[in-house]
Amino acid sequence: FSKSQQDSLLGAVEKGVVTLIGATTENPSFEVIRPLLSRCQLYVLQSLSKEDLEELIQRALKTDVILQQRHIEVKENAALIRYSGGDARKLLNILELVVEASPLNTDVLITDEMVVKCLQQNPLAYDKDGEMHYDIVSAFIKSIRGSDPDAALYWMARMIEGGEDPQFIARRLVISAAEDIGLANPNALLIANAAFDAVMKIGWPEGRIPLAEATVYLATSPKSNSAYQGINAALETARSTGNLPVPLHLRNAPTKLMKQLGYGSGYKYSHNYEGHFAQQQYLPDELKDARFWFAQNSPAEEKLHQRMVQLWGDKKK
Repeated sequence: FSKSQQDSLLGAVEKGVVTLIGATTENPSFEVIRPLLSRCQLYVLQSLSKEDLEELIQRALKTDVILQQRHIEVKENAALIRYSGGDARKLLNILELVVEASPLNTDVLITDEMVVKCLQQNPLAYDKDGEMHYDIVSAFIKSIRGSDPDAALYWMARMIEGGEDPQFIARRLVISAAEDIGLANPNALLIANAAFDAVMKIGWPEGRIPLAEATVYLATSPKSNSAYQGINAALETARSTGNLPVPLHLRNAPTKLMKQLGYGSGYKYSHNYEGHFAQQQYLPDELKDARFWFAQNSPAEEKLHQRMVQLWGDKKK
């Protein structure tokens, strides 16, 4: 149903004229409009457990008319269960495929090797437009943020095997380098950006190598989100305080009239002073003492913080 079609159902569902029953493999919050979803009772069906799937295999072998005609022994079921991904229908399809691949009038001995050979490749669950996509990329970024290179590589491998666009992975690395590593290790952004360029130049599948290098580097780097928090705080202040005027001494004065009005008057050109620094006000008058960036606990940022204190004194402590 389109959004307009879903809108048309609201009145009938509200009055009880229509009983709406739906099923989806996607998160309904992505597909169903909020007013309609709020009028429904939502049930989440979890993936089947290993025990459930093992029981299902035995039930199929005992009750399915076609399978009963063959002598089937399941020697190993790890591959069957792994490739099913907790999906009963997929498990039964794989079981049927393996049995049909065996010669007629012969016993069927199911092993992990046999299952892998029949499937050729692992049909990993990964929908680039669905909930699984967002869950896996979230796990990827959080593994980098949590300094776990092994988990980060695993989730990146899941994205690669699922057919994710390499540029999407590279973009996430660049964002993570700036948001989560930041000033604790500024080289992280350079590495991530270089990996992005490398993927664009060399293509796939070799592009996985620079992506992996950047992933490990980011995951093992010290972390800081001070720049991320700083810009968020500055944006919030900018939105709440409106268009505060630029101090006169910071304004550009390209015309004679502007100079007469005091534009640029009193500005101190930093390079004309010792240490290339001169204390003066750079924020609007209403925010002259505001602070947005605060150094976090890392050697690199502590060094930057000490420099600010040396230049500005108590204003930047």
